[in-house]
Amino acid sequence: MGRRKHHVAVLVLEGAKPLDVGIPAQVFSSRPSMPYTVRVCGPAPGLVAGGDGLSYHVAEGLEAVEHADTVFVPGYRDPATTEPPAAVVEALVAAHRRGARLAAISTGAFALAATGLLDGKRATTHWHYAKALAERHPGIRVDENVLFVDEGAVLTSAGAASGIDLCLHLVRRDHGVGLSNHVARRLVAAPYRSGGQAQYVPRSVPEPLGDLFADTREWALAHLAEPLTLDGLARHARVSARTFSRRFVEDTGYTPMQWVLRARVDLARELLERGDLGVEQIADRVGLGTGANLRLHFHRVLGTSPTEYRHTFAARAED
Repeated sequence: MGRRKHHVAVLVLEGAKPLDVGIPAQVFSSRPSMPYTVRVCGPAPGLVAGGDGLSYHVAEGLEAVEHADTVFVPGYRDPATTEPPAAVVEALVAAHRRGARLAAISTGAFALAATGLLDGKRATTHWHYAKALAERHPGIRVDENVLFVDEGAVLTSAGAASGIDLCLHLVRRDHGVGLSNHVARRLVAAPYRSGGQAQYVPRSVPEPLGDLFADTREWALAHLAEPLTLDGLARHARVSARTFSRRFVEDTGYTPMQWVLRARVDLARELLERGDLGVEQIADRVGLGTGANLRLHFHRVLGTSPTEYRHTFAARAED
């Protein structure tokens, strides 16, 4: 029997920004390959005046929020001087109370802040509004230096493009790295971007044109099972090891060998999700040598063991 699809509601408020609305609607699009359904709604059915000269005609009101497993609040205009409608605040609180996940893109964080659900938690928003969010809601620990913040049932992201990072993070959290990479390829987006915080996982594929040392990283990804050293990577990039290391950190936020280690853990995740290879076999295939070494680094990066990780995603696949 097929698993019930996860219902996503995108709640469009007055002044909503087009890109913020479109990102979750596109990432979680209702299609056979995706275990999600998406409904775009507003405070009431009908026309919602948007930002940037656009308006949205939504077929559903807050009843869509009542049936959602995840509710997205896209960013909207003038968040520091406007309050979301009381009915919207009540609907978000009720959704949280029954166990739904709430996620804000950019200035949508102000709507979540109005519910009080961010009090005592870390959150982020567009850098231009970070100070205003902190001043208006002093109980929130505002961090303007990250792409997104995951507080479990309540999540926030920075500017609009980081909404893609947040959405891919949720797909990865729900269904593993394999599906999130599939979605990233469909969107022609980087599966992971450095946000300078713990949610960062190195990219599985190099970003396109303009990405420094992309060819070398692509080569490294194809040779993870082999010994990889800083000198070897630098030789491939045709620069000195010192130059390679310095510029690699500037480009990715990680040293070359940190990136290689996390890429190996990432490949191990995919092998655990999609096959029945043993931990020792996987450790050999990803270049970590032994099962003990894989377990050590897997736990350091992800906070769990390979066995528990496989059990979690195998159980989800069987639902």
